Amino acid sequence: MNNKDIIVKRLPKDPGPAAWHQILPPAPEYPMLVDDKTVDWAIVGGGFAGLAAARRLAQLCPGESIALLEARRLAEGPGGRNSGFMIDLPHELTSDNYAGARDHDLQQIRLNRAAIDYAREIALELGMGREVFDPCGKMTASASAKGNVHIESYRQHLESLGEPYKIWNARELQQWTGTDFYQQGIFTPGAVMIQPAAFLRLTAQGISSRVQIFENSPVLRIEQGAEHTLHSRHGRLRAKRVILAVNGHIQSFGFFPRQVLHVFTYASMTRRLTAAEVATLGGVPDWGILPADPVGTTVRRVSDCMGSGDRIVIRNHVSLNQDLEARESNLQRAARLQDDSFARRFPMLKGVAMEHRWGGRLCLTMNSVPAFGEVEERIWSACAQNGLGTVKGTLSGMMAAEIATQQQSPLLSDFLAHNPPQKLVPEPFLSLGGNLTMRFKEWQAGADL
Repeated sequence: MNNKDIIVKRLPKDPGPAAWHQILPPAPEYPMLVDDKTVDWAIVGGGFAGLAAARRLAQLCPGESIALLEARRLAEGPGGRNSGFMIDLPHELTSDNYAGARDHDLQQIRLNRAAIDYAREIALELGMGREVFDPCGKMTASASAKGNVHIESYRQHLESLGEPYKIWNARELQQWTGTDFYQQGIFTPGAVMIQPAAFLRLTAQGISSRVQIFENSPVLRIEQGAEHTLHSRHGRLRAKRVILAVNGHIQSFGFFPRQVLHVFTYASMTRRLTAAEVATLGGVPDWGILPADPVGTTVRRVSDCMGSGDRIVIRNHVSLNQDLEARESNLQRAARLQDDSFARRFPMLKGVAMEHRWGGRLCLTMNSVPAFGEVEERIWSACAQNGLGTVKGTLSGMMAAEIATQQQSPLLSDFLAHNPPQKLVPEPFLSLGGNLTMRFKEWQAGADL
């Protein structure tokens, strides 16, 4: 060991099952890294960023060898815990209505749509059906007078951006969802809803002829040199260039100290609904609602995907856990909140139990910028997706591949036009203040929680 070694301080640890992964048939297994191997490129992390980087490298460097290391099984990490919205419009979780400054939002829309187009290209190439990749648009809905104010504020912002939208009334929302819980909604057409675990699995299969994929192969140490050596439990991988697509765990590699926030969100998924329950609920088979208040409750209804059955997903509650580990108390509070949110929205489904409960990690920065760039010689970070892992992860992976191969494009220039992540306030003030603020915002969300 020498002073150029990067020692990984901790490995990913997520509470509960990755439910989107669990409800699918068993996935093809990829080998564990054993013995010594040498490649041109190594990618650490098999989520949206890692797979996007791998595919883009395969496009840009067709004669070079690429390996991807995933610490667990593919789709067991945050990617398989995501709510599955690929959102093209501004989605600032720290704002009151997702909106930011106009020029910044226009730039983000261009970037987000480029990432969605890239994901659409993957879906078309691999023949993904609408049950995996559904370009259905996005509904943001309110259940209270306060939520209606958020909807109106968001509508005005969309007007200023020149973006199309449609206002839905309570009757239209009931016909669509089957529940009379919502008062008003605003629909925008550019978003996509995905089954995140299925999308990741199929993308991995699609690139596996060009990219060596290793599962259950966490990186424990990186020895820097003319060829970097990535040490795993049972093998070593030598690579000239490395992309770290590990989101918040970039801090476990020693980079961006005191610059990223580790936020957990929590969700519950019902058992399969019976045919009688589906008939009682009514509405359309597949839909998703984002809350008018960013701290409110996200709801998805999903019909059968690869034998998974008709289910409802409820997501709410957030916690700041700077040690990257959620607490049992967080899961317990989330379960209480989600059971209440489900009961208020779906009284006609009384007795339908939650089959899966889980938490997933988000990585945010105070100024909503990525933790991106060359952090050591020939080692790049593609991290900090700021709560929009499907889109920002895809974008970061694409851009990491492009900057590492010295590409030039207007898209890359747009992506690089950001400040570095701001420094955070010291502990314990950060965690105390952050969690108190989140609990207050949950209380403020009222009926929209």
